[in-house]
Amino acid sequence: MRFVFVHGTGVRRERHERLFALVRERLTGRFHGAAVESCYWGDRFGASLGAGGRSVPGRRPGPQGAPDPVDAETAEWALLLADPLCELRVLAETGWAGPGGRGDSDDTYDQGDTYDQDAGYGDAFAMPGVQAAGNRVLALLEGLPPAPPPTGDELGALLHGTGLAAGFATALDAAAGSAEASRAASRAAGEPQARELATTLARAVTAAALAGAADEADCTGAERDRLVELLTARLGGDGRVPGARVAAVLGRLALRVTTQPLLDARRGSLTAGATPGLGDILRYQARGHELRDFLHARITAGPGPTVLIGHSLGGIALVDLLSFAAARGEAVPGVELLVTVGSQAPFLYELGALTALETGAKLPYGFPRWLNVYDRHDVLSYLAAPVFPGDARVSDHEVRSRQPFPACHSAYWKQDSLYERIEQAVTGAETG
Repeated sequence: MRFVFVHGTGVRRERHERLFALVRERLTGRFHGAAVESCYWGDRFGASLGAGGRSVPGRRPGPQGAPDPVDAETAEWALLLADPLCELRVLAETGWAGPGGRGDSDDTYDQGDTYDQDAGYGDAFAMPGVQAAGNRVLALLEGLPPAPPPTGDELGALLHGTGLAAGFATALDAAAGSAEASRAASRAAGEPQARELATTLARAVTAAALAGAADEADCTGAERDRLVELLTARLGGDGRVPGARVAAVLGRLALRVTTQPLLDARRGSLTAGATPGLGDILRYQARGHELRDFLHARITAGPGPTVLIGHSLGGIALVDLLSFAAARGEAVPGVELLVTVGSQAPFLYELGALTALETGAKLPYGFPRWLNVYDRHDVLSYLAAPVFPGDARVSDHEVRSRQPFPACHSAYWKQDSLYERIEQAVTGAETG
């Protein structure tokens, strides 16, 4: 018996040697006297950045200096999209901590000011029934129509034109009903604080609508800013940017974690790090015949019977190779069994992106038995039998490594159930 192992995407020499040693040890322990070979292709057919990553924006360090204002604004909105209530939370917890909302917590206050644990400082001599400025803003927010008309109203037209109308009501409810809004409103006793609260609420609603729409939104930065202005005006405010309290806290945080220089640095390192994995897949899709020719030569160089074991992209290449050969009436000599492990071949087949087979096409006559091994926690593994219904040659076997992704994508090789199932298939004692 002869086994030929084909590694997957992103594997290079050092990693391959460790992986193949493990596979060979496990296979020879079950199949005494079996020949276990490997088709290492990473260096020859794997992807690399041929120009050293010059195509990646920000790969080379730019000039040092003050942050670009556009970068700073983009950074702030990145935080808002991740957490639309983050600016409100700052106001609720740190804004206007002084008496009556008129300053910092260490400001002096009049003897007539009183403090309530929930409402903060207030005026003991305020006229009964007079609503605090912040609560008035919150009431205006709660009174906004959840579905502004698409015509005759600039706010409604803008919401419909940007794809944000459908989620606007939800965004309003999320902001108006939040504990952060209630707390911030109770602390905004004066008109300056109320105007800042109005802007902050407007930004929260806009951010929530954008986050809810995700990639369904068609909204430019100018349209986003206009939405904030219109909402702010309807809440009695006039500011176009968050107040000093919010900017002092979140502005610095945004600059630290999402500024363009940091994104550039991350993009460069992420691109370089992802190149072996993602790049191998893209290169195979463009020039897969080179790898298939290499695998064919190695497989046919030795006598059968042969079991082919392909991991991830290696499984895709083997399915393509065997399908092409069988369709030509030239089945690869000696191949008795194909084992794919953590493979995307079935998914590509469903997408119509598998090179050798169009969606709906049957596996050709001469294609060998196919055992497909998957782990439901491995998001790069898929089922083969359901997409080739009625084909007795195709079976699936589930392995549970109890590891999360991505560790589970490489955890197959130490699972006894994998080798037990291969042994069953080799001996003809198939159970699924």
